[in-house]
Amino acid sequence: MKIELAYGHSGLSVELPGQADATIVRKPEIPRPADPRALIAQALDQPIACDGLAALAASAKSACILICDITRPVPNGLFLRPLIERLMQAGVPADGITVLVATGLHRPNLGVELQELLGDPWVSENVRVENHYARDEAAHIHLGTTATHQVPVGLNRQFVEADIKIATGLVEPHFMAGYSGGRKVIAPGVAHHETIRTFHSSRFMESEFATSCNLVNNPLHDTQLEIVAMLEGPVLSLNTVLDDARNLVYVSFGEVIASHMAAVDFARQSCEVTIGQKFSTVLTSSAGYPLDKTYYQTVKGMVTPLDILADGGDLIIVSECSEGFGSAEFRAAQRRLVEMGPETFLQTLTEKTLADIDEWQTEMQLKPMRVGSIQLYAPGLDDSDRGDTGVEMIDSPADAVARSLAKHGNNQIAVIPEGPYVVPFAQAGH
Repeated sequence: MKIELAYGHSGLSVELPGQADATIVRKPEIPRPADPRALIAQALDQPIACDGLAALAASAKSACILICDITRPVPNGLFLRPLIERLMQAGVPADGITVLVATGLHRPNLGVELQELLGDPWVSENVRVENHYARDEAAHIHLGTTATHQVPVGLNRQFVEADIKIATGLVEPHFMAGYSGGRKVIAPGVAHHETIRTFHSSRFMESEFATSCNLVNNPLHDTQLEIVAMLEGPVLSLNTVLDDARNLVYVSFGEVIASHMAAVDFARQSCEVTIGQKFSTVLTSSAGYPLDKTYYQTVKGMVTPLDILADGGDLIIVSECSEGFGSAEFRAAQRRLVEMGPETFLQTLTEKTLADIDEWQTEMQLKPMRVGSIQLYAPGLDDSDRGDTGVEMIDSPADAVARSLAKHGNNQIAVIPEGPYVVPFAQAGH
């Protein structure tokens, strides 16, 4: 049986052993709209929990539109121009409109990559496009501290001061914040580094509620809601949901929290899949391009299938890692993990109130390491990179599957071709 896994641009074909009894975990088929641009227009015409954009922007002199960085396959090319044109028609001058790449603490997107991200040259030809830099002190306004978890809040000045604030993005399962999109594009998307490092510290990451698809008592989600409430003026969001072929299947627009929740409700129907059992062998991916560009992002694919991985099982994951490892800070955290071991490394994290940059991804890697063995196929990593992963490197996913089935004496295997975009649960009502 041949399985096609999301991998880079072109996918990766893996031949499963003949004896494999495979459960393929996919999104259910979602009807595709005949005209995705009409779907966007409809969402803009029918805003959720707020007045229409024309009324909200009638007296506005400035607008800031947040977009996700290159790690998310958001269909910006479909919605940015109509969104900007509606702002202009409402009277917002072109030189008062900024498209801001919500990088969080990721690297900026520049040059050809930025144009790929925008998806339409008209955007950069008509309005200002900039990247967020979380470590630029002058670029932020500090708004105070959240009440519940005492997080110091700093946000990008351009976004805070804009008359109209719009977050755009992709709503998908997120292994810490429950679901991406909406409020998450604001924080951490355009937050100050201390804000990001506080709610990515161990007291948040180790919470049992900071997990995929959960928004109830999730400390990251709760903090993000508090941060949004600190902003003045209209805060809006345009939220998209994609099917497994990256086709746009849903759009919501309106007040940031209400419109995001509408998209989450839609996404749950396809992204959360009940399987009914656990498996000793799980084969998954890092979702292909652009998410599998680095090992840093690959960790997401290791965490999302945990509910169906049996204790002592094997989690086999493929990721192109075309850009290699990730940030220097992430590499440093991984090296500490390898040198110290998981228990000592975690102890160093719990002693901090402010996480080191990107070490939270290493902390999330500890979660699958507590359950079973992680085996990684990533030919884009060199020998030095491989040693810093802290996981077992493999040269053939098919051979790894065969070894795992034989080791456990069990031919059942779960295969998740789309990786972290689909979250399997062993039981209903998870």
